[in-house]
Amino acid sequence: MYEDLFHGVDPCINNPRFWEDLFLLKPKMSALEGEISRCTSDQLVGLKDNINTLFAKCVQTLAHEHNIRVVNALLTLCSLVRGLYRKMQGDYGFDFINILIGFDAAEEQMQLLLNHCSNFLTGEYCDSLKSLSLKFLLVLATGTDNISQNTVLEYLTINCNFDAVIQLLSHSSTRNQHGPEAVLYLMLMVNYRKHEMTNPYTVNISLLDDELILNGYGQVITASLADFNHKYSAHFMEPHGSGWFASLTSMVGSMFLSEEMATRNEHIKANDSFLLALYEASEAAPHQPRDSTETPSPATPVEIETCVQPTNLLVTFLEYCSIVMQDTKTEESLSNVKLCFIIITCIAEDQYCNLLLHDANLVFTVPLHRLPMRHRKVVPERTTHARPLACAVLDVMVEFMMSHMMKKLPIELFLLNVGITHRLLCYQKRNSVRLPYNWKDLWAALIALAKFLVTNEAYLAKKMNIFQLANQVMNIFNLFITYGDTFLSTPSSYDELYYEIMRMHQVFENMYLMSLRYSRTDGDYKESAQKLTNSLGNIRSIINHFTPKLEKWSQEHSISTLTEEQVLEVVRNNYDSLTLKLHDSLDQYEKYAEKPQHANFFANMVRSILSDTRQSIDFSAFENLSILQELSNST
Repeated sequence: MYEDLFHGVDPCINNPRFWEDLFLLKPKMSALEGEISRCTSDQLVGLKDNINTLFAKCVQTLAHEHNIRVVNALLTLCSLVRGLYRKMQGDYGFDFINILIGFDAAEEQMQLLLNHCSNFLTGEYCDSLKSLSLKFLLVLATGTDNISQNTVLEYLTINCNFDAVIQLLSHSSTRNQHGPEAVLYLMLMVNYRKHEMTNPYTVNISLLDDELILNGYGQVITASLADFNHKYSAHFMEPHGSGWFASLTSMVGSMFLSEEMATRNEHIKANDSFLLALYEASEAAPHQPRDSTETPSPATPVEIETCVQPTNLLVTFLEYCSIVMQDTKTEESLSNVKLCFIIITCIAEDQYCNLLLHDANLVFTVPLHRLPMRHRKVVPERTTHARPLACAVLDVMVEFMMSHMMKKLPIELFLLNVGITHRLLCYQKRNSVRLPYNWKDLWAALIALAKFLVTNEAYLAKKMNIFQLANQVMNIFNLFITYGDTFLSTPSSYDELYYEIMRMHQVFENMYLMSLRYSRTDGDYKESAQKLTNSLGNIRSIINHFTPKLEKWSQEHSISTLTEEQVLEVVRNNYDSLTLKLHDSLDQYEKYAEKPQHANFFANMVRSILSDTRQSIDFSAFENLSILQELSNST
């Protein structure tokens, strides 16, 4: 029958029942796609009428009362569209639509087709038909490497099926069966010409306020990340997986008992689509105009508000971050961690999310994992007492700093990392939030990072602008110095900050000398070095003020090495005579924007997800007899 279709003559001439018989038979997808692949472009143009008729007959059959015919028609459509996509080899403009549907009929046929798909997704239909409808939508969405060049998707924005797809997430039964594919489809459609048009999928996600659906969306993402976390933890606790090397062998590589680096990367990439779905939800809402008197939309944090549960999306996500960031040696893992940090950046900028992150009554125990390193023992995940989630975010940032100071410095990740820390502190300063956090951990990590940059300046400065990163570090210290009394948890914390600065004064002095040297030359980093020199002013004032006081106290008491308590006493007694400069805009930061800085990153990630999804769409389940039985019973 396929051969008759592709010979270019009307197949009904020899068989008047051709179309009726065609959809009674189970499609042989490889045969239909094979017929298409054997045609030249010119031959396909010549076959346009037959292909248009096949498409129209498929759409017509979707209204049939027998589900077996409906499924056969949908499977035929999947093969037809997929075969033509492959054949057109990148030329997916209007010719594709003309050969598939015909220009004159395209709008009407696509509206009918998408209405049927929406009806199958929302109506009382069997799971097989819902699943196949989603697979067909994914075939449409993944036809081109560059999603914005897929002209077919214009019809999916005109006939937006967002509501039909998103409803699958509101009930546990449909969510468990179809949630991952539904979220994947919505994520892809959000990325169709997202910077060129008002995309209805983006608008709908930003306006979404149905708690059941939001929780369902979050639970689909949580399930994927939680599965990854569980496999890591299970391997870590196994006897054969214990020991230094087993854990270090790049976390996820040995975790899945695979000797192949490619396998490890696949497990990381498998979560890209769900992380991107989380990103689209967290990135959409903050950019909507919002009246300050209104209750913020819960669309941003997705499931974070479900405080009655022992865990939630953000708890799972932060644990996931602590695992994947342990290794950034491959491009896949580096991209994955970057996406994680961008998501946290969006969360840390949002007022509503920050309310939840810092809420003293909304506490969680977040299991975080640490990379085994030479200077510390291998420890399984730390079980800490329940704290506001902002504490866990800071723990993740501190852990990344301490474990990624390497010659091949991932500076973009460090800039995101320090930027997240700065955003949380800005919120705490503006709202006088005293977070129950051990700030010494953060100060120690920032000082260690500063020391690393100075020590490796000769090598690093040839490859990257380390002064920009150093300046961000100093801005955080200046925020603590200038406003710490408004948000540090105890009065003694402010004294401890000064103690740490005095104890590690040589690091700051060396950084000042480095910045001075570069600011006096006409190199690429002159301006950044000048900013760093300026931002070190207060820290140098503190060092220059307290050093003679400490020396005098030592002489008066004949003690050469002072204890911490003795230093703190001198600090407390000499605050009044200290003069500091008030830096402008310490609690200001450049708001996150995807375009232009990260547009290429996301375009490449979507391209990768498109390619992986296209290859993984599997129709083999529809060959099972059980599916036929299900369809017969539901007819």
